[in-house]
Amino acid sequence: MALPPDFTLLQVIPELETGGAEQTTIDVARAVVEAGGKALVASRGGRMAARLEAEGGRLAAMPVQSKNPLVILGNAARLAQLIRREKVSLVHARSRAPAFSALWAAQATNTPFVATYHGVYKARSRVKRWYNSVMTRGDLVIANSDYTRAHVLAAHRVDPGKVVAIPRGIDLDRFDISAVTPGRLERLRQSWGLVAGDPRTHFLLAGRLTRIKGHLTIIEAAARIKARGREDFVIVFAGDDQGRTGYGEELTQAIGRAGLADRIRIVGHCDDMPAAYRLADIAILPTTVPESFGRAAVEPQAMGRPVIASAHGGTVETVADGVSGWLVAPGDPDAWAAAMVRAIDIGGERRGEMGRSGMNRVRQLYRVDAMCAATLDAYARVLAARHGRDEVP
Repeated sequence: MALPPDFTLLQVIPELETGGAEQTTIDVARAVVEAGGKALVASRGGRMAARLEAEGGRLAAMPVQSKNPLVILGNAARLAQLIRREKVSLVHARSRAPAFSALWAAQATNTPFVATYHGVYKARSRVKRWYNSVMTRGDLVIANSDYTRAHVLAAHRVDPGKVVAIPRGIDLDRFDISAVTPGRLERLRQSWGLVAGDPRTHFLLAGRLTRIKGHLTIIEAAARIKARGREDFVIVFAGDDQGRTGYGEELTQAIGRAGLADRIRIVGHCDDMPAAYRLADIAILPTTVPESFGRAAVEPQAMGRPVIASAHGGTVETVADGVSGWLVAPGDPDAWAAAMVRAIDIGGERRGEMGRSGMNRVRQLYRVDAMCAATLDAYARVLAARHGRDEVP
């Protein structure tokens, strides 16, 4: 189903710094532009704003990251003005706090409203459940995995026909082995302080420096591997602390206490993730709480690298245990140590076979063009339903 020729999309997301939701925002904006429409993103902005504009989208800078009720009300007015001025066809919210502003603005202007559930939000109180439910009050809810869709249906009284699962997609032009030149690898190797030809097995944990990403589990697992007399591994933590300097210092201290300063490196934000995965032998995703999708488990598979991931959430869908990687009990250092040793000991040839299996799987299931096509089709169906021509799937 095609979008109307004058289609204008407004996506609303707190920031454009880093992360899966932010990348998906840019991917969909590009797809709308390629389809002949206009793509606006209301956000505080961030390092990915330049990429948005390079893809043909436009940033509408406003403080939608704020949870202050007065700012949220002000954002609703600003968004309504933007919707009227730009003749926005559909509003797509990608986070809860700005979803309130976006929903109110969409209602005030009689504009279709869609929201994506990018995470599995906790709700220990009635107030929090109400807060989370803002994502379900529009025309359609997009869940980024089957796991997330099941959660939405279990947590909210919503018509199953209004909740569709569209897995995140990976840009296979960007995550393409043949596009990663030796020069890119060498620049990144030098910036990380790695040595060419180091025979040790390299593990990469890519993700923000937050407790839920499981860095401490890996430090404990590494200490157990070291206690067995193993010297044949290096672990890289690549990710931004986003101002959480206390947690970064905690990790540094834990590494020092375990005597692992020569085995674990904290290298900060990385702009060249395709090269990062190629520098590694194995990617690890030891999240302590379920990831709704887990882009950091799919991207390395696209680059031919096997993945060790926590056996919960969306990664149970994206990692084929024993085929493209391994699924391990979350938060269990002994289980993680055993899995990492197994990954080292099977050798490069077997890891290469698993990497190729992962590449094939990603190309079949998680292409960004398929994700964008499904999203634009969902938009078209919402617009058609508003005009009584069809039903939302």
